[in-house]
Amino acid sequence: MPVLTALREVQLPLVALMLLGGCLTKLTRTLRTGSVDAGLGPTALFPMRMRRPVAMSLSAIECGFGLGLIITAWGIGGTAMATCVRLGTSLLFLVATSALIELRAVRPDVGCGCFGDFSKAPVSGRTIARSALLAAAALSTICLLPIRVPRTGGAGLELLAFLCIELLVVGALSPEVGEGLIRLGYSEPCELRDVPSARTIATLRRSKQWRRYAGLLASDAPVDVWRELCWRYVVYPSSYPDRQADIIFAVYLQHRHPVIHAALVDSGTGLRLPWPGGPRPGGLQRAGPRAAVPWPATAQLPQARLPQPIPPQATSSSQSASGGVPAGLAVTPPRPQADLPLSNDL
Repeated sequence: MPVLTALREVQLPLVALMLLGGCLTKLTRTLRTGSVDAGLGPTALFPMRMRRPVAMSLSAIECGFGLGLIITAWGIGGTAMATCVRLGTSLLFLVATSALIELRAVRPDVGCGCFGDFSKAPVSGRTIARSALLAAAALSTICLLPIRVPRTGGAGLELLAFLCIELLVVGALSPEVGEGLIRLGYSEPCELRDVPSARTIATLRRSKQWRRYAGLLASDAPVDVWRELCWRYVVYPSSYPDRQADIIFAVYLQHRHPVIHAALVDSGTGLRLPWPGGPRPGGLQRAGPRAAVPWPATAQLPQARLPQPIPPQATSSSQSASGGVPAGLAVTPPRPQADLPLSNDL
């Protein structure tokens, strides 16, 4: 097999692998965050209203061209279809190269978004060179005859060697490789884990707890969101009869299958309220010394919204020596009670 022909044949699986890999990582990030346009660098060049359709179109085009390169490589669809797919792929990478150059000049702080969360590093010369290399690889496949199985073992080893060498070159031009190695060898403490509030709320809305208590919510928008160490608390107003109440969700900050607790409290006092209608199907767990994941001990309800009730003895007896706060009043806001009804199965 001529060396030039073997080198051109190697480009088809390489370019298809890059396209499908990029599409798969974007899809994984979308399923995790609930946002299709978050983290896609080139979309920052478009107006806000256009970013979502542009991101969806880009992912669909990548998937279509990746599958098209694999299908037409064996002669399926004829020469005309194969040429159209390869021309389209070449044009895609040429446009991507130009967009990365523009993105580096306009938004130097934004990553390329080529491989979802792995492409957060700002666009560099390596990223642009990789895109240009893939554009050249796609152009070299135009007018290439259908691929045939190598007739000899030596020809197969030659193709494999070319593929490995080019993968090493692409890897050297990919900042995502370093990010992937860091993630494999390091697990950051949950206290330092960066999980955006939007991702926490999106995860909460997909959970069983949200579906179980959605009928008790008076609004779809939270009235308060805060974080303490490994937990994020989301407060929603509740349609509890005869009084103002809140449903507080505590979401553990991890990317996959986080533990979620729920509690119903009085808006004025912060005291636990019984769930309307009694226990619900599946059973509600109470936090205790043997609970697998108890309500976080550091949790404090918002001080401004949930004041501490005044003990009876504080109203009739001693003030402090300076005439200030009564001696019996607690200074810190109340913490969730140990017997709050919690739900922690996703």
